[in-house]
Amino acid sequence: MDNSTGASQHRLFDFLIGDNINKLPENFLQYKKEDTWLHYPPTQFKENVFSLANSLLVKGINGNGSTVEERSKVGLICFSSPDWLLIDLAVQVTGAVLVPLYPNISKTELVAIFNEAALEVCFVEDMELYNQLDSIKQDLPKLKEIYVINTSEALLSWKQLILPFSKTIYENVLTYANKVDETDVCTIIYTSGTTGTPKGVMLSHKNIYSNMEAVSSEVFEHLILDKKQALSFLPLNHVYEKMALYVYIYNGFTISFAENVGKVVENLQEVKPYMFCAVPRLLEKVYEKIISVGEAQRGFKRNIFFWAVKLANRFEFNQKLSISYKLQLRLADILIYKKWRDALGGNVKAIIMGGGACQQRLIRVFGAAGINVVEGYGLTETSPILAFNRVNDIQPGTVGMPLKSVEIKFLEDGEICCKGDNVMQGYFKRPEETQKVLKDGWFCTGDIGEMINSKYLKITDRKKQMFKTSGGKYVVPQPIENKMKESFLIEQIMVVGEGQKFVSALIVPNFSGLADWCRKHGVLYKGKESALKSEKIRALYKSIIDRYNPLFNHVEQIKKFVLLPEEWTVDKGELTPSMKIKRKVILKNHENDIAQLYGLE
Repeated sequence: MDNSTGASQHRLFDFLIGDNINKLPENFLQYKKEDTWLHYPPTQFKENVFSLANSLLVKGINGNGSTVEERSKVGLICFSSPDWLLIDLAVQVTGAVLVPLYPNISKTELVAIFNEAALEVCFVEDMELYNQLDSIKQDLPKLKEIYVINTSEALLSWKQLILPFSKTIYENVLTYANKVDETDVCTIIYTSGTTGTPKGVMLSHKNIYSNMEAVSSEVFEHLILDKKQALSFLPLNHVYEKMALYVYIYNGFTISFAENVGKVVENLQEVKPYMFCAVPRLLEKVYEKIISVGEAQRGFKRNIFFWAVKLANRFEFNQKLSISYKLQLRLADILIYKKWRDALGGNVKAIIMGGGACQQRLIRVFGAAGINVVEGYGLTETSPILAFNRVNDIQPGTVGMPLKSVEIKFLEDGEICCKGDNVMQGYFKRPEETQKVLKDGWFCTGDIGEMINSKYLKITDRKKQMFKTSGGKYVVPQPIENKMKESFLIEQIMVVGEGQKFVSALIVPNFSGLADWCRKHGVLYKGKESALKSEKIRALYKSIIDRYNPLFNHVEQIKKFVLLPEEWTVDKGELTPSMKIKRKVILKNHENDIAQLYGLE
């Protein structure tokens, strides 16, 4: 078979066409079905990609057209699985454009995105999503067909598109694949919209391939793993996990897909991966669980546990440790830290952290236990990685060194700008929005930062999240919030005070932790509502704020706060699907609470 693709092309699907597919492990994709872990052999995977691509081409789904607007668009609303990757690559080889969406996207956003992108075909996870989409099909005039991945209804199943592989199918698809240029847009990823309406970020094959190559050569080269095994459980329609998946494949990993987020802990025990990607909140919950186990101990065992925690809090990277400290670490590892690793499967050496700032304390604690928490930074618009801590050079409080393939500069107000092959083509059908952030090849991130020791990038806040008090002083909320969340009694927090005399905070307590505290301190706990009325509990949270306030200048210190009974959630529109808070929504939802804080009611 002719595998000619043009040596200068850098496209994500090239490993499928050439011989590289044969270098992947036989179990390179693993998934669980009916309590049994199954694997997807590379050859079978390739044949199914080409077969699906051929069926799409027969239906007129292709990359014909001189502009991205003219090319076919395919929607994908599916949880992370081998099927997600198969559909992704099948669409790529046709030259069409994939538009992946979160399964829990709101109806309003779904209709807006489908019509803006003019989606013709959409693949959905199950019949529930099919019924949701079918119920609003009259509002989606461009949508022709919906296929269901997990269904027993043959007429709706996507399996009808995966015909037996043949040389004819291969050659037909290859004809279209060879027409795809590395500068062609391969996906449009809609941002999760923390600051407004979601925008479609256009990423080309070259954008993503260049980032995949850079991360592989600069970050993964330092990873020393007994086995190349990873667990995937974050949403693949987010560019963070999507890039991770490509990097795993590029480096010959076995990738196991978790059944769902609720089964991650169980799947960690079964798969025993050596690394995985996570968001800060997940690591915070793991740590809270660890501490709750320690709190339940009594006597000598409890003392040993918290001795080990204090020891871990003192851990420093890239510094020569004293013999005494090393011996204590070794003892703590035998008695305590090994149990922490066992809770994550026993083999984890690295957790790649993204989607938000990670507490420095957690990075040190897990580092002491032999688990490297590797924090990086990037945006959907940058494919995404701009900077990364290296396993052999972790600097807590920073996002590490910029990739060599990326140029970084700072504007006068501290805004980070970048340039490189990974920078997006622009926002789909939003030329004015594109011009606001892309200037002479430089992408303006909207993040404020600085370089530490002329080497490590540190993010201080989102430019749009900064606010000014009535005294004209600027306040950067994120560092304050991150520090306050180091208390295990705080589940969520948002700093407020724009245009006001002082800074206040909306706080959602960690109610399970609060219940434990009440039991230990003889405070009656009858539930959320009654707890929040307790003067002792208010005093507790005031003491937490008083403990951290001195770390910030006077204008940044929290003077008042309100405790809230319910968590902010994605379903209520207060969090993005990647768990970032939507400040404008929360401000609106809690107008009365904020008014009371400032005596404006």
